[in-house]
Amino acid sequence: MQNVMFLILATVLLLFIWGKIRYDLVALSALFAVAVLRVVPADEIFVGFGHPAVITVAAVMIISKGLQNSGLIDVIARWVIKMGKTQVSMILLLCTITAFASAFMNNVGALAIMMPVAIQASGKNGTPPSFVLMPLAFSSLVGGMITMIGTPPNIIIATFRADANSNPFKMFDFLPVGLPITIVSVLFISLLGWRLLPKRKGQSGAADLFRIDEYITEVKVLKDAKMNGKTVTDIRSIEGVDISVLGLIRNKRRIHVPNQYEQLTTDDIIILEADPENLKSFVDVTGFDLLGGKKFRKDAIGSKDISIREVIVSKDSKLTGKTAAGINMRSRYGINLLAVARSNVRLIKRLDQVKFRVGDVLLLQGRTHLLDDTITNIGCIPLAERGLRIGYKKRILLASSIFLAAIITVVMGLFSAPVAFSIAALLYVLTNVISFREVYSVVDWSVIVLLAAMIPIGSAFETSGSAEMIAKSILSIGSTFPLWLILSVLMVITMILSNIMNNAATAVLMAPIAIIIANNVGTSVDVFLMTIALAASSPFLTPIGHQSNTLVLGPGGYKFSDYWRMGLPLQIFVIIIGIPLIIWIWG
Repeated sequence: MQNVMFLILATVLLLFIWGKIRYDLVALSALFAVAVLRVVPADEIFVGFGHPAVITVAAVMIISKGLQNSGLIDVIARWVIKMGKTQVSMILLLCTITAFASAFMNNVGALAIMMPVAIQASGKNGTPPSFVLMPLAFSSLVGGMITMIGTPPNIIIATFRADANSNPFKMFDFLPVGLPITIVSVLFISLLGWRLLPKRKGQSGAADLFRIDEYITEVKVLKDAKMNGKTVTDIRSIEGVDISVLGLIRNKRRIHVPNQYEQLTTDDIIILEADPENLKSFVDVTGFDLLGGKKFRKDAIGSKDISIREVIVSKDSKLTGKTAAGINMRSRYGINLLAVARSNVRLIKRLDQVKFRVGDVLLLQGRTHLLDDTITNIGCIPLAERGLRIGYKKRILLASSIFLAAIITVVMGLFSAPVAFSIAALLYVLTNVISFREVYSVVDWSVIVLLAAMIPIGSAFETSGSAEMIAKSILSIGSTFPLWLILSVLMVITMILSNIMNNAATAVLMAPIAIIIANNVGTSVDVFLMTIALAASSPFLTPIGHQSNTLVLGPGGYKFSDYWRMGLPLQIFVIIIGIPLIIWIWG
């Protein structure tokens, strides 16, 4: 049985590192494997879907979206731009607010709100985005260490403590260790850490990276043109010519995203995206007239209703792994894909065939009054400052009051965390802080499925004796080591795993090992569980360790190796500060 578990877990780990298959699918496959091999009883296969940790994580995701919708963080963020006069003060304010927000809402949600503010503020101060965005991402991670709901590993560890000690960790039990580490980390990041990062131009605006005027132009359909009378599809499918039709002007009226079967007529103005080489070939083949000026695009009725937005592809976006052509982006969503940038390099060839990746920066064009909702619908994060919604003051008071009431009931022991936060999420829906449609779209189902699948696997890992075997191996190597050294070894192992696989999955696998080691050395289980929680929340070394790290990769112009520059010192800080605090407070 142990050999089977080791084989399954080794396969899972390798697939996580490989990264070609979604980690929720990997976890589900592993779950079905332990079911078929009867490592886990048939009636326990799906217990993870009703596990308190899974319910709490889902509820916190909904609450995070509600706080985001209320405009609370947006109001605070605008204050940053006014107060952050110098580069250091700006980074300090941004990181402090992000860390504080992450303590009470989803890490990625806090980062998504603050990124547009950071980019705008860095532009005003003349600061390279690479100096700001990684500090922001790391602050969102350390901020999650402060409370039980700040990050999934804390929620998971709280439930493991309930199994081992009959009582789960409470809402602010993580604060005595998490808060000092957060304060020191934010100060390090703001005063010194950003100086270790490379000075890269990054993504400070469409004009800097995309230079769309070099690729967007207009042609006029002449009476005697070879392709006069042809459809939009006909001209888009000309062999050997790569162009994109962004719009059509007819009788001085602009048609945004024209129908693919729209027939071209004399004097039509076609708005195209093409590089110079393809544009010349296109004009030669069609016989259309190349227009030099841009007056038609400005003067045509309806042009003022068309806007451009920069967005980042998030992990749970509908675009991830798909192409613009494959999802019919123009016809389904009514938007034009103008450009794609990946790792600070613009991709200009065959845009419709580019497979979108997490962290890609897209330049989208669409109708102004629909564009923001469309961006939300496709699961992308805008890189432009958003306006506050009508009635935001009432929404802030309502959303804050409901959330505060949920926290108070948990702290006072009136309700457990899953119940209190689920009620808060329901109240957000009933009071229209978050729409019913949004509820299902804001929950990261890949994380939910991952957790629900990994919890039975984690139980099997423990009941099969596999966790005990690893724990004894660690103890046999360091049985004479002092407690602080055993904890340090355990923390380093957990940190390494967290950097190459999902941090929640890391917590599920390492918690049983920690409990067994604690029982063998005769030390409080709390000491070892807190160590796992802290280490699992510290994936600072790679862009794949956490979605927050991935999201800043493109906009910041970072390389894979850049994360070590600030991440390694930060992990060392966590070990040096965290281990003594854990032993002192929980030992």
